[in-house]
Formats: sequence, C-alpha cells, structure tokens
Amino acid sequence: MKKAFFITLSTLLLLMLTGCQVIGGIFKAGMWTGFILVAAVIAVLLWILLKIRKRPQD
Repeated sequence: MKKAFFITLSTLLLLMLTGCQVIGGIFKAGMWTGFILVAAVIAVLLWILLKIRKRPQD
C-alpha cells in the first residue's frame, strides 16, 4: 500500500512540474476547453486514488 501511494505521489509531482506547459497550451485552445480538460484530469486522478485505497490490503 505504501509503495503504491509513493508511486502515485511521485507521478503526480512529475505531472505538476510539466503541467504549466500543458495548461498553457490548453488555455490557448479556449478557456472552456481548458476548464473541461482540467476537470476531467482531476476526476480521473481522484478515481485512480479511490481505486487504490479500496484495494484489499496484502
């Protein structure tokens, strides 16, 4: 469980470091497109985190 949490946290940190360039590109496409895509990414990340937490412990 701790290993999966560490991997997830590391991945999120890496995504945040490169996120400024991605967000800049999204908002050039349009503000509403950016809001929808950012909300979708957050929803997917929350779903993944909930799946990891609900797994039976080893």
